[in-house]
Amino acid sequence: MIYYFSATGNSQYAAEKIAAATGDMARFITAKGGGSGNPNQFGFVTPTYAWELPSLCRDFLKRGAFTIPADAYVFIVSTCGVTPGASGAEAKHLLNKRGIAADALFSVQMPDTWTPIFDLSDPAKNAAVNAKADQALDAIIKQIQKQEHGNFQSRAMPRGVRIVTHPIYEGLRQTFHFRVEDACIGCGLCAKSCPDQAITLRRGRPVWTKTRCAMCLRCLHRCPVFAIQYGFKTKGHGQYVHPPYKN
Repeated sequence: MIYYFSATGNSQYAAEKIAAATGDMARFITAKGGGSGNPNQFGFVTPTYAWELPSLCRDFLKRGAFTIPADAYVFIVSTCGVTPGASGAEAKHLLNKRGIAADALFSVQMPDTWTPIFDLSDPAKNAAVNAKADQALDAIIKQIQKQEHGNFQSRAMPRGVRIVTHPIYEGLRQTFHFRVEDACIGCGLCAKSCPDQAITLRRGRPVWTKTRCAMCLRCLHRCPVFAIQYGFKTKGHGQYVHPPYKN
């Protein structure tokens, strides 16, 4: 089985492509349902937020109801815009605490969806990044099929860097950064699809009912009228959903 977390489709695409090539199943970390996938491997595909694992991924690796056969090939894939940071090292550490040894760590660069900083308003540029990501995924798939062992992540950071990055992530996760523009049509999609269940619709407007969320920006990128913003730069940096998953 290959588990993944994805807000805009980057990690979902990576997980599903690897699953299709290796005779496995890809499953969202909170999804319910049957199926066991390929019993000879266990994969985990995660985005990188503020140089580390998203909070929901960390919780899943700590407490998720999954079992891994002793002889299974275990791999971790971090999707990222610039660097996987300590996401791979932290995932490996959390699995190890459950008695599971990760055999391989991989990373693949995809469009960086953190639009408070990065500009995703140019579809052609995004497509070029995704074309390179496809090539990188093809190479990763070959390594997985051969069950290669080692840390193959590019520009990765050690787990100890979280002493610096974790307080940054916790600050960015604060939901007061979000705001809703008058263009909101009250469709409720943001509340229904928030993976952290941090949004409630009140009087036809989204309200963040938790002080912190996963910081995935799913609400912003998937809003049909682009009414949700984070800070004051996201409006000019556009929305992004990986092409196969656009509504």
